[in-house]
Amino acid sequence: MPGTDRRAWEVVLESIEADLLSGRLAPGDHLPAERALAADLGVGRSSVREALRVLEVLGLIRTAAGSGPSAGAIVVALPGGGMSALMRLQVAAQGFPVADVVKTRLILEAAVVAELARASEPAGDTGPAGASAHPDLTGSAQLLDAMEAPDLTEAEFLALDTQFHLSLATASGNQVITATMAGLRSAIEGYAQAGALGLASWAETSARLRGEHRGILAAIDSADPELARALVVSHIEGYYAETHDRPLHARPPAPEPT
Repeated sequence: MPGTDRRAWEVVLESIEADLLSGRLAPGDHLPAERALAADLGVGRSSVREALRVLEVLGLIRTAAGSGPSAGAIVVALPGGGMSALMRLQVAAQGFPVADVVKTRLILEAAVVAELARASEPAGDTGPAGASAHPDLTGSAQLLDAMEAPDLTEAEFLALDTQFHLSLATASGNQVITATMAGLRSAIEGYAQAGALGLASWAETSARLRGEHRGILAAIDSADPELARALVVSHIEGYYAETHDRPLHARPPAPEPT
């Protein structure tokens, strides 16, 4: 019956969401296999698949067919309220140029990391132990740890990469920037994954990206807004230049002399 089917997949969805919210599941973790989830929750495998489709649409997991360590469903995000669905649809419908998406990222993310760095400056001696106003970047650090896993596929790595950048926007507390970044998520992942196909060495590029992420987080923690801004701009522009064989702000060719 339709009603029974709906209740079954909602049981699966609520169970997985509860594990995400409690910390039993974290970014980088793989969900149990469909068969195991179905047996544990007493539902059919079709209900498990329906719940996984919902979680994938919400951007919480990525799924891959086949066998081996990269197969199945991997957690790439945590539940966080509205998913900016309308903006995602607009981005998908319009097919915005990649350069425009990247330039928007530069404006938003440069402001985000500078604000986070300023918020990390010591608050003074007003507290009993010299309290500090450091933003909570625990989730961002956990994502970077998840990206160190050696068996991640390129798609899984870049999904976690995108979520790392979104987590910084979330930590800033600016709901408009967070919603905008969430709305751009699929476009960002899309151009990042497409560009990775032409890289000479994914191992070298992913190692560099991991180091750049760590540097950005360290600059924020050190309360250095100018360094944080410079590092995130270099990080975003560098990947674009590497994967598109041209700088983001390349000058147009000079007109032919008449």
